[in-house]
Amino acid sequence: MNMISHHLQKERKPCLAWKLPSATSKANNSSPPLAELRKDPTKKKGTISGAVALIIGTSIGSGILALPQKAAPAGIVPSSVSIIVCWGFLLVEALLLVEINVGLRRKKGNMEEEDELEIISISTMAEETLGEWGGNLATAAYVFLGYTSMVAYISKSGEILFHLINFPASISGFFFTSLFTILISIGGTRATDQVNQWLTASMLCILAIIEVVGVVLGGWSGMEGSEDWGKVPATIPVIIFSLVYHDLAPVICAYLGSDLRRIRTSVLLGSLVPLVALLLWDAITLRLSLSSHADQSVDPVELLKSLNWSGVPFMVEAFSLLAVGTSMIGTLLGFSQFFKEQLDNLSWNSPSTQILELLQRKRRGRNRNSFTAMAMVAAPTLVVSTTVPDAFSAATDIAGGYFMTMLYGVLPPAMAWAMLHCRKSENNNQKELSRTKPALLVLGLFACGIVMEQLFQDLSLLHSW
Repeated sequence: MNMISHHLQKERKPCLAWKLPSATSKANNSSPPLAELRKDPTKKKGTISGAVALIIGTSIGSGILALPQKAAPAGIVPSSVSIIVCWGFLLVEALLLVEINVGLRRKKGNMEEEDELEIISISTMAEETLGEWGGNLATAAYVFLGYTSMVAYISKSGEILFHLINFPASISGFFFTSLFTILISIGGTRATDQVNQWLTASMLCILAIIEVVGVVLGGWSGMEGSEDWGKVPATIPVIIFSLVYHDLAPVICAYLGSDLRRIRTSVLLGSLVPLVALLLWDAITLRLSLSSHADQSVDPVELLKSLNWSGVPFMVEAFSLLAVGTSMIGTLLGFSQFFKEQLDNLSWNSPSTQILELLQRKRRGRNRNSFTAMAMVAAPTLVVSTTVPDAFSAATDIAGGYFMTMLYGVLPPAMAWAMLHCRKSENNNQKELSRTKPALLVLGLFACGIVMEQLFQDLSLLHSW
């Protein structure tokens, strides 16, 4: 029974997950029953194209619709530089996250069934490396981030559908969200992956057409225009919101079977497409705003809809809906898997002395936990978005300025630093980003700076009122 307890109980002490396995545990792992149950965590499951589609679909979302109006006061060049800097920062943070996640997965191993993902969530990563306080902080930030992001998506989808079919925004957002909730809950990972790849490809095609039409009909005349570098900090939260895909890091690691090379390739390729799309989108919409001599309070996306071609407004709305939909798929998938992990842990940590009984209970409860986790994600956000229909702009600022930066900017370097300290005794010459202390320090300070800048801006607004 000691061997059974060793495999079923989840350790919660920092550094413990990083200790080398003892000779006794190695011998125990070779016993036939658990050897069959415990699958190789590096087994190739998903495809790079599927992972790239998930990252692109999550990144090119509702944030791209809010960017032009936020970036207009700064100008084309300052906002473009800000986009590139934020992209580089987020790319390094993502690579750091996947290194930590894969390291934990390889140490722990995972019991997985076909078409099911068993993830190690951000909160579990923080608890294993930073201790209980880190896990609690990550859990609180992740829950608030997930809910604010979902509120933003539901609110925007209802607004778009109202423009397209003239149906009440609250009801439209409810049905739109319910559609993807049912897809993930009933269709599973494989069906969701196929639908997401199709939606992402359609979205990119429509975006390319819109950008070409914007250049041809919008009177593109270069990058000149007014510049105000002092307005750049105000653009950072929405840029981060537009480019973040880091909530998918645990899902991607599980989807690609902990194959670090394939995961890194997917992250790089998946982040490059949103970068190029965002730069072009920002330049075209802001150039259109300058050429029309519109006031900065006018949303450049609305000016894009007014171009002299009847198909543009419909394409912009269709792209917007697809962007919100693909982002919602990524957030629903990652957020529901987070809650499912918590529910599964409750089942595995329940008092029992019979391993077969515990395994059977877990199999019976798997579908129930999946539906419960999805309900925990969808129900509260539908209530809030219905009650506060104009929550899109506020939700993007809160999510990007605080929760995303804290979770995916401040915590990853801290986790890697703690992990590095715990692994000093290991003789491993493998070169990893998580082992470079100067890089970890710079990343952490940069992320803290973003949080402090957003806090100062919000305090200034409160003081002006």
